[in-house]
Amino acid sequence: MAIEIERRFLVASDSWRQLAGRGQCLVQGYISHNENVSIRVRRADDRASLTIKGKRVGLARLEYEFEIPPCDAQEMLSSFCGKRVLEKVRYHVLNAGQDWEIDVFSRPIGLVLAEIELTDPDQPICRPEWLGDEVTHDDRFRSSALIANACLISSSEPVANTSSRRMARPSVAPPPNVIASP
Repeated sequence: MAIEIERRFLVASDSWRQLAGRGQCLVQGYISHNENVSIRVRRADDRASLTIKGKRVGLARLEYEFEIPPCDAQEMLSSFCGKRVLEKVRYHVLNAGQDWEIDVFSRPIGLVLAEIELTDPDQPICRPEWLGDEVTHDDRFRSSALIANACLISSSEPVANTSSRRMARPSVAPPPNVIASP
């Protein structure tokens, strides 16, 4: 049985960038999503995967990931995902021996999140100074929710600023720590 245990955080500053390696462009789409399961296809350079994730219980959930040919992933993204597609650049930052993934979303919104995968729900983490509020249990920050909320974004709406990244303001309440631009 494959279990994913992860925590997700907002990023409070750009100081992580000096520690990051080269980013990897990811395109991921959701073939299906409901409260119990999501089916995601992801393309990253010359690799691709199909992932099935179960409902989160605490910090953990079932996750099954299968490598697929990139041409199949591209066809699935085009044929099955429609507008349910995210584009982001993923960076890795090593902090106190722990590998943090920093995702800089470019589509649908310019949001920056940090994730850490754990081996145990009680595993302690060493919080980097650039880490903001934890949003693990805030459903607005799930990738599938980011896609759904992007449909509510109008290009004529004002923009909020998080750090030096810009994020369009959805018509629902903005995430914590987002300060509206004047």
